[in-house]
Amino acid sequence: MNPEEIVEKFKSKFGAGVLDAKVQTKSGGVSKTQYHFVWMTLERPLLKDAVRFLASEWQPHLSVISGVDLGNILELTYHFTVGWGVRLGEIPVSIRIDLPKDDLTVPTITDIIPGALITEREKQEMLGIKVIGIPDARRLFVPETFPEGVYPWRKDATGVQPEHVKKLWEVGRLKLTPTGQGVAVNVEKAAAPSAPAKKENAGAN
Repeated sequence: MNPEEIVEKFKSKFGAGVLDAKVQTKSGGVSKTQYHFVWMTLERPLLKDAVRFLASEWQPHLSVISGVDLGNILELTYHFTVGWGVRLGEIPVSIRIDLPKDDLTVPTITDIIPGALITEREKQEMLGIKVIGIPDARRLFVPETFPEGVYPWRKDATGVQPEHVKKLWEVGRLKLTPTGQGVAVNVEKAAAPSAPAKKENAGAN
């Protein structure tokens, strides 16, 4: 198995549905070992068939589904690895699809790769994507009290707004103050420990 073979098999299977495909090679380590990465962009309706094909041919490991707001679309990338466990034989295979913001739906792949559930749930609450057929749609990282229709990773009007940010040093939950560097520190100094009492020298006159 090599990265070019993976690309060719996808092109043979899905034809023009493979919108873009490339093999990226990087060298690393003292020995300058070469590592290969496969990147493919597919037509959105082919997602599930593509994952099923990948699973049937190479038994991949799914690392995560990443997502980014690019303005008019959301881009999802499914990060797989094939050749898992083979020393220097692992090949990351990333499958990208674009979702228009007027139709942010994708099918679940948990019936093919059950471990996808956590990352699918994350994309729902962070990006506002609807995963059709997901077996567990509960929130994962944001609390149930988090506003509906607000998605932390979005860059548009549905993203987190200033009024959604709780400043803990202002609401009294913690006695903290912002540092201007994205962190907050406790401004109350701990009481200095009292100096230990001096022991008297029993042999002193």
